[in-house]
Amino acid sequence: MRISLFDRRQFFAALTIVVLANNVLAKNSSLNFITAGHPDAAEILPPPPALDSVEQAADMEAVKSVYHAASDTDKTAAYSEKKFTVFNFTGAVGPWFVETNLPKTTAFFEKVQTDAETVTDAGKDFFKRPRPYTTDPTLENGKLEKSFSYPSGHSTESMVLALVLADLLPDQHDAIIAHARTMGWHRVQIARHYPTDIYAGRVLAQAIARQFKKSDAFEKEFAEVQAELKTAREASHN
Repeated sequence: MRISLFDRRQFFAALTIVVLANNVLAKNSSLNFITAGHPDAAEILPPPPALDSVEQAADMEAVKSVYHAASDTDKTAAYSEKKFTVFNFTGAVGPWFVETNLPKTTAFFEKVQTDAETVTDAGKDFFKRPRPYTTDPTLENGKLEKSFSYPSGHSTESMVLALVLADLLPDQHDAIIAHARTMGWHRVQIARHYPTDIYAGRVLAQAIARQFKKSDAFEKEFAEVQAELKTAREASHN
């Protein structure tokens, strides 16, 4: 029996839908302290500036200005943060805050970051904003990302980590939050993001952190991590 061109098109369209659905299910099944769509970046965030708008032009000029003004030190730091964890905040917390001393903390924040990444990726796929260097290839530098730009994953994830960590260590709140802001801004300094991507990430991070607090599993692990941090901190002073 011969298969018509129309039947083939229907088959591949159905196959595409199945693949996309499986990808969504796989991402959602990896969630730890939140459920799919809560929070939803598409509902919380305004859309990014339209590509042919005055706002977009201003956003692009800001990227160019920040990128060309950035020091080599800032750019090196930005490149080093392509992959990061909560232990990027050791400088803000103290030398005792290291992975080898804190197994519960490590596992907890891996879950926190995974949830933040999943929410952010859904937002990126919804808004589909091209990266600055995609729109203006003169901004290409280093190894480039293929994902979309809005909201910034680095800004969202680092701020989520910071908000949770600052709740655990309130006496170091300001230093922790400041470090997250710096990590987000580094992404503009290497032209990976627009400033509006960074600001959107900070807003989304607050929504994610609020949603965590509705989870009994989150609160249980939070308390366990709080005790582990207290023990490690006290041991460092002995």
